[in-house]
Amino acid sequence: MPKIMGIVNVTPDSFSDGGLFLDPEAAIGHGLALHEQGADILDIGGESTRPGSEPVPEDEELARVIPVIDALSLRAVVSVDTSKAAVAEAAIAAGAGIVNDVTALGGDPEMARVCAEGGVEVVLMHMLGSPRTMQEHPEYGDVVTEVTKFLLDRAAVAEQAGIERSKIWIDPGIGFGKTPEHNFALLAATATLVETGYSVLIGPSRKRFIGSLDGSSETERVGGTVAACLTAARQGAASVRVHDVGPVAQAFAVEREISAAGRTGDPSGS
Repeated sequence: MPKIMGIVNVTPDSFSDGGLFLDPEAAIGHGLALHEQGADILDIGGESTRPGSEPVPEDEELARVIPVIDALSLRAVVSVDTSKAAVAEAAIAAGAGIVNDVTALGGDPEMARVCAEGGVEVVLMHMLGSPRTMQEHPEYGDVVTEVTKFLLDRAAVAEQAGIERSKIWIDPGIGFGKTPEHNFALLAATATLVETGYSVLIGPSRKRFIGSLDGSSETERVGGTVAACLTAARQGAASVRVHDVGPVAQAFAVEREISAAGRTGDPSGS
């Protein structure tokens, strides 16, 4: 089963939980709770990347995330969700072992150097445009082919900058400049991304494509999130990024037991 990356948004305006964990102590408590529920990684972000969001000044982002990373990195593997090299550098110094960059190292010319010198793992995500504009009529000829090519190109840039291949993750950017149809196509093609040889991260949590099926609100999309995570897991994804760690961890545990029973043929029902 994939590793579970739990989301800790230290922001006032994230699409699903904005403002709930803006206070550092609240964010730290939330991160510890997610770790207890089964999160292998805690992804800490201080700038919302929801559709239509505006950039956050560097000093504000630093003030939001560094105290949280400093505390949580003592208890868990920590990722910093940022596209700013200065924030990534400070986060690495505070204990972050992963940099999750929605711009795939393209938003700040110093980001690749900082990650290479820091020796951290790097998540390269596909996004069409910027968070402010990405959902304005997203179009592709073939979304799977185009997203895969982009990610391979950015992975090559990362390697050229000195980031080890084994430390590069790729993320198709579910919900980032995609229609529901694009998102479903990318989830169905997770195995295509896995075949590139890079670790694949899938982030379907509570996203709008789930609500497009039934009109559900963000907090009512847990079932759809679990289904998407299981789909990714069965195709070989290395990690899933979610708000609702407990339900996903439970689903993965059941999936593991079913698979184990199938291999052993144990009829006991245990």
